[in-house]
Order: sequence, then structure tokens, then C-alpha cells
Amino acid sequence: MTDNPLLMLRERISTLDLKLLALLTERRELTVEVGKTKLHSHQPIRDKERERDMLDALIAAARLHGLDSLFITRVFQLIIEDSVLTQQSLLQHQLNQISQHAVRIAFLGPKGSYSHLAARQYAARHFDQLIECGCQKFQDIFTQVETGQADYAILPIENTSSGSINDVYDLLQHTSLSIVGELTNPIDHCVLVAKDSDLDQIETVYSHPQPFQQCSQFINRYPYWKIVYTESTAAAMKKVAKLNSPKSAALGSEAGGALYGLQVLVHNLANQQQNITRFIVLARQAINVSEQVPAKTTLIMATGQQSGALVEALLVLRDNDIIMTKLESRPINGNPWEEMFYIDVQANLRSGAMQKSLQDLVPITRSLKVLGCYPSDNVVPVKPS
Repeated sequence: MTDNPLLMLRERISTLDLKLLALLTERRELTVEVGKTKLHSHQPIRDKERERDMLDALIAAARLHGLDSLFITRVFQLIIEDSVLTQQSLLQHQLNQISQHAVRIAFLGPKGSYSHLAARQYAARHFDQLIECGCQKFQDIFTQVETGQADYAILPIENTSSGSINDVYDLLQHTSLSIVGELTNPIDHCVLVAKDSDLDQIETVYSHPQPFQQCSQFINRYPYWKIVYTESTAAAMKKVAKLNSPKSAALGSEAGGALYGLQVLVHNLANQQQNITRFIVLARQAINVSEQVPAKTTLIMATGQQSGALVEALLVLRDNDIIMTKLESRPINGNPWEEMFYIDVQANLRSGAMQKSLQDLVPITRSLKVLGCYPSDNVVPVKPS
């Protein structure tokens, strides 16, 4: 037993932290039981009125203990999000008879890349064991799954700072794979170094083009830095770790840098404060989405060249009360000045409104393909009254 009062207090805090973990585990186990009950009673996963009442009651109780309302709201919004996603996963596995054993997931870059971290996050919620399949190019990721070398692909599709990732959209035009899931991750770009250094000592910075684009305002403060593009942020980290020089740095995540023994010089470098990347999950077989789960459907279509052709197609969605959340255009390879349109909608493919929309779109489009219907990962938190 130590006589150091600070260490004694820290030991008590650590003991309480372990108790909190045990309670969170017990809560999640109860969440699974709730999900099983909803599965058999066909109730929706989310009950926003119940969530709001729960937050209100917790905030009232927290005030009696002198706890800040904003802090309690943030903590329990995260807990509610975990509960919703846990129950969604349960229903989806039951509906599609998905094996929860070891799966192979293909992603961009070696260990430590943002895609690698996203693959680990997705696997942790859905599967017992992950076999990691790092790839050097987006095309290699598609090929791995199409040929059966991997079961799933994780691909970044858009970022709140740099926008859509066009290479991925272009590859989606030609694949037979289906979108079966999505996840959104906050991205914290850092300057990572292998040795004690400072920003003025750095001469060369390595990273994938996307982080440089997303952090352009910060990068422009150091015009003397030499910018070197790599195939992934993880490749940049690996390079900097190997060079082991105070003059070299990488742009990437703190978690990824830790895998290579790198330390952080500066955090949060993106032009936008909320820098979030959305990833899609692809598989060889399409899935069904439970009607108890919020769903998204992604379409790809080509309209005619006549005036108002796109507007006419979008009116079909409006007339069927389908909410569009994303519209992206990309050129058709080999057809100059012609474009394909990618559309995300908040709708289950099996719903009557979605089926009616597809029927109405067929005669007014040159081509129409459903890229996938999948559970929405965007759990918008309720706010207390």
C-alpha cells in the first residue's frame, strides 16, 4: 500500500472505472435481450419518445448530484447510440442468417490506416474475429471481394471536408458487389513524428492525398515543407517510423501512429472542425433489411439528355414521399458529356413506396441499378426536452 495520496486517489478512480465497465457490459447484455423481445414483437428498434423521457429523468437525477446536464446528455447519447446499433446488428444477423465467426475484410492500406480502423470498428460490432486484408489500391479491394479472397470491403465514400471520393464512385459503376452497410467515423488528422521534434524542424511530410486536401489551410502555413504522397496514411506512418528522423513527419490518426511508435505533435488539423468520413461496406450478396430498422437504399441511374430529365426522375421520389439524402454525378467512361447519378434515399427497398418509385423510374431512365439496401448507421441523437 502506498502512502502517496495522489496515487491512492488514482487507484480508487481506476477501481470505479472497472465497475463502470462492468455496468456497461451488463447494460449491453440487457440491450440484447430488449432487441430479442422487439424481434419477436415486431416493434421498431428506436423509440425516440422513450429515449427523450429517459434523458430528461437522468438529467433531473444528475442535478441532485451536482452533475452537469450537458455532460450527462453527451454520455447517455453515446450509450443510446451503442444500444441502437447493437440491436440493429442483432436483427440483421437474424434476418439474413449471417455467420458471426471469422470474416475477411479488405481495406485500403496496411495497419493503422483510417480504413483499417474502420474495418476493425465494423468487425467488432458484427463478427467474432477479423482477418485483415490490406490493399494498396481501391481497385484491389473490389477485386479481393469479387474473387472470393475477402468477404467484405470497407471503402471511404465521402468526407465532410474534402467531399466525395470520386475513385470509389467510379468503381461502383462496374462492380457486381452490393452495399450492405455503412459507418461514419470522426477523423482527427495529426502531425506524427518518430523522434522529438517541432513543426519548424520538419522538412518532409508524408500522407495520402486526402488528408493533405482536408488539412490544406494548416499545410499552407508551412510552405517550405516538401509534400510526398503515399498510397495510404498507414504507408506514410510506416515510412516515417523507418526514417526515424526529426525532419520527417506523417499526417494520420493518433491510433494509427501508435501502432508504429509515432508521437503526436499537433491534433485536429482539418479545415472543418467536424471532419467526418463515411465508409460503405460491400459484399458479394445483397442483404434484406428488417422493417424495424432505419434503412438506406443507394441507386445509380442514367437519364436521357433531354431538358429536365433529372428533375423528372427526382420528382418520382418526391411524389412517393421518398427522402433523398445524397445526389452525386460522375461522368460515364467512354461517353463524353454524359453522367451517371448516384442517389441515397431513406427507404427500405422492400417498402411499397420504394418499389413504386423503381417502377416509375424504369420508363424514364436509360439505366437504373440498385447498388444496395442497408441499415442506416447514422443514429441522430434525441435532445432532452
